[in-house]
Amino acid sequence: MANKKCFFELLDNNLLSENKLRELAYETGFMKRHAKKIDAPDLLMHICLESLNGSPSYNDLAARIDITNANSVSKQAICKRSNDSCVLFFQAVLSCLIKSKITGSASTLINECDKFKRVLIQDSTIIKLPLRLFNIFSGVSNLHSASCNIRIQCVYELLTGHFLSFSIDPYSKNDAASAPELEIQEGDLVLRDRGYLTNAEVKRHIDSQADCIYRHKQNYTYRDPITDKIINLTKRLKCKKRLNIEVCLNDKYRTKIRILAEPVSEKIANERRRKAKREMRGHNPSTEILLLMSWTIFITTISDKDFSFSKILSIYNLRWKIENIFKTWKSCMNFDRVHNVSQKQLIILLTARLIMIVICTHHLFNYYYVHIQKKHSKDLSMMKFINYLMKNIEILILLLSNINKTKPKENSIILSIVKYCSYDSRKRQNMMQMITFALS
Repeated sequence: MANKKCFFELLDNNLLSENKLRELAYETGFMKRHAKKIDAPDLLMHICLESLNGSPSYNDLAARIDITNANSVSKQAICKRSNDSCVLFFQAVLSCLIKSKITGSASTLINECDKFKRVLIQDSTIIKLPLRLFNIFSGVSNLHSASCNIRIQCVYELLTGHFLSFSIDPYSKNDAASAPELEIQEGDLVLRDRGYLTNAEVKRHIDSQADCIYRHKQNYTYRDPITDKIINLTKRLKCKKRLNIEVCLNDKYRTKIRILAEPVSEKIANERRRKAKREMRGHNPSTEILLLMSWTIFITTISDKDFSFSKILSIYNLRWKIENIFKTWKSCMNFDRVHNVSQKQLIILLTARLIMIVICTHHLFNYYYVHIQKKHSKDLSMMKFINYLMKNIEILILLLSNINKTKPKENSIILSIVKYCSYDSRKRQNMMQMITFALS
């Protein structure tokens, strides 16, 4: 019962009391009358907590509700309730959690820089699914084998350490198709990989008075802003070695952007070429593509000349933060562990995991990161912290019970987190130091 009390105290602090959860359940059609056995808040809590251990079966959930609530529930009853309205209910809870803000100084991990109001990273990760779901979510297949996959799109805001959105999409919906769905505001800086790059997206950033940084995409065409002739990028780089010039995109608006390029070492260039050949699966990349791998090339809407190549490179490298987050999900939170479930059970399970990810990152990690930095001058590692929580799950509830206090108690648990979950002292910068340095 203590776990239940702490779980709902956390949600209540973020405008999701048990009564509010029931209202969401009524609004989404998950509840139509007063619950006799399976109450919406109870089911939410149990699925969320059990999802951290993998893929809980209906039998596991029924047993957990039976023990916790002293209320006998059958696995068939839970199966029956795992319907479309249950999916809508879990998605509504996730949406409310993302929009909510934790009180106090932990709301911002990094002091906002003068240039950008928000720094957004958008990326996706792939989860392997049971083959029975192939017709729904698609995947990869040939004459000999097939695999079913799902794509999780994620938008993460660096300055506050908050997730802004998630989507669970079929594998066939690629990054370019998801790119226009990102909500851009004035003063944003968006960091995405080449898969999201289109002329329309670059133009959309400029129209929104926002900025973006991309790596150059193969076979992407640029025009000279004066002559309107197509630029031979390889020829220019051979002549000048380095570039920091204004060009136009090959669209009807002739959208103006900057290209910045500098050479890389021969070792890095050769590694890029080997990787390109592996990915081409027996087909040889063109000579021009192989030559361009001797340079690191960025395109950006940032017109400020103070943003040199090294500055742009430092900022773009922050995109690795989302790769670390995905690695944390899969290594520590069993995110990619899915047994042979149905479509609706899968969406409920993944949404429950995303709810727990928001709780563990927005509210636990962000809160204790700021607290430990101020009290102990240590930077908390997200991967170490989440791994510590998952290995000692009972501590999660204890930390939740401490989170609403103005001054968290300096108990043995916090001291243990400082000892085992902080970055080691070293010359090389950790991720949080890199973010602060790049945006300063």
